Amino acid sequence: MNAFALTRALTGIGVAAFILLPVASVLISAGNASPEVLLSYEVLAAVKLSLLTATLSTLLIVIIGTPVAYHLARSDSALRRFLEVALNLPMVLPPAVAGIALLAAFGREGILGKYLASIGIALPFTTAAVVIAQTFVALPLYVRSARAGFASVSRTFEGASYTLGASEFTTFLKVSLPLARSAILAGVIMSWARAMGEFGATIMFAGNFVGRTQTMPLAVYSALQVSVEKALVIAALLILISFLILFAFEAIPKRRYADA
Repeated sequence: MNAFALTRALTGIGVAAFILLPVASVLISAGNASPEVLLSYEVLAAVKLSLLTATLSTLLIVIIGTPVAYHLARSDSALRRFLEVALNLPMVLPPAVAGIALLAAFGREGILGKYLASIGIALPFTTAAVVIAQTFVALPLYVRSARAGFASVSRTFEGASYTLGASEFTTFLKVSLPLARSAILAGVIMSWARAMGEFGATIMFAGNFVGRTQTMPLAVYSALQVSVEKALVIAALLILISFLILFAFEAIPKRRYADA
């Protein structure tokens, strides 16, 4: 092995150790926690709420993000360029700024929130606010992945469908969507994972109320102030969920379709 190859190998080992050592430390420390901590109301409530809200936000993301992703993949209009900028914005905004932005829009005195409040709808500091915050930050991940999937579908296949008399919507459902399913599934997994890990926008817009808006990342933050043991247990659960997400992502078949 030459010097450069040795340097690469040692650097890789060092990077892996840098990442895995803290993660392993959490798992080892959490393994010494008492079962009562894992079964405490705060932990179980945070797990239940996180799974519920992440799933709901991901479902919402798929519903609204799929047509947007298809439009971005197939259109060259000015709207497409505007959408690209808008969708990239949540990815670069600091989480606290995203939370303030949601409050400014949907808060009781917000631009839209005051009209919602007039008809009896209050979004801030509710479970619905958690879903909105998660959707706001995770939507771009799904759209980017789904767009890549639709863009990789050969237009020859779609053209053949049109030739056989199928409408654009039918072609989308029976040709484009099935061929892009791997990228779409990857986007679903990534957006669900991002929703599970969301912290900043959630605590600013939804607050940190046990059983109502306290997701697992917020529970770690709260527990750390009173019980390091409880914080470690919740962090370990998030790490295990992250590993499951990575395994699921790697299990997705990677398929490519190029224009003929």
